[in-house]
Amino acid sequence: WLPTNPARAMSSITVQPPKCLQKTFVAPRRHMFGPGPSNVPPRILAAGAEPIIGHMHPEMLEIMSDIKSGIQYAFQTQNNMTIAVSGTGHTAMECAIFNAVEPGEGVLTAVNGIWGERAAEMALAKHKPVLFFLTHGESSTGVVHPLDGIGDICHKHNCLFLVDCVASMGGAPLHMDKQGIDILYSGSQKVLNAPPGTAPISFSERACQKVFNRKTKPVSFFLDMTWLANYWGCDGKPARIYHHTAPVSAFYSLRESLAILAEQGLENSWRRHKEVAEYFHEGLENMGLKLFVKDKNARLPTVTTIVAPPGYDWKEITSYIMKNHNLEISGGLGPSVGQVLRVGLMGGNSSKASVDMVLEALRDALRYCHKSKV
Repeated sequence: WLPTNPARAMSSITVQPPKCLQKTFVAPRRHMFGPGPSNVPPRILAAGAEPIIGHMHPEMLEIMSDIKSGIQYAFQTQNNMTIAVSGTGHTAMECAIFNAVEPGEGVLTAVNGIWGERAAEMALAKHKPVLFFLTHGESSTGVVHPLDGIGDICHKHNCLFLVDCVASMGGAPLHMDKQGIDILYSGSQKVLNAPPGTAPISFSERACQKVFNRKTKPVSFFLDMTWLANYWGCDGKPARIYHHTAPVSAFYSLRESLAILAEQGLENSWRRHKEVAEYFHEGLENMGLKLFVKDKNARLPTVTTIVAPPGYDWKEITSYIMKNHNLEISGGLGPSVGQVLRVGLMGGNSSKASVDMVLEALRDALRYCHKSKV
């Protein structure tokens, strides 16, 4: 017996090329109206398709400098220690906590509802945390939390103020310096309309004093701000040392998305998201649907939570809309699972035309999906 292919018979390969990879993949075109990611506009897609250059080339360092300036504008801060982490918003959250908190130190987190000044004072005095964490735009419930005054309270108790603005940056008013925020982070895939994978983050001078005077090293080398500060040219040293290979194409996209925001203007973006959200809310109420957040002033302009229509299976509604309208909306997350439908209209998706599409899809779904009589 002789093998038909002697070369193959002598091969050391035991796992063969996957058949699934022998066919071309084509991504479906969908209306991404969930809580994120959003649709990426052609201009940002084109930027991400530019030729690859080295992550330490002068042109790349210039792009990183542009990104830093764009983040400072979006965050409304003059903080020198402003970078984009190579990773999602969750990575930036870990970067903030890993660098600002040492073993044995406490962190206080606001969960559910909006804290009053007196409650915040009492909690800080009792627990003596080094860091207080608050999410500005809570995409699971559709709530935007007020920030004014909290930073002052934190500083009174020698506590840093950490804020997550992944779902709100560019869509709701935010002033890092004026509001006394010490560490602020976001993500690329929501209002910025860039692909997921890069995360803006900024540290105040007060935060830097804590971060760069640690007694112990951060638990993550990848997220160690001592290294990242040098890599981004924020530490004042003449030479940058290799830390990791940055996601070059993702940085192209992030730079372009920040350029678009700068061209539109922050206040114009905030105004448009507010007006579109109000137009959407009016349309929902005219359909007889109820908004999960009763207080109009507490509604997040970027992600709307709708009370799940009684008698309907929310999963059937979202599946029907995806199948028949090629449009994504989502169910609840965490505390809102089973209670709400979530619709995100962010960045380029924040328009009255998008609202009309969602309203028509919801009308259609409520007409054809099964409604229990119980």
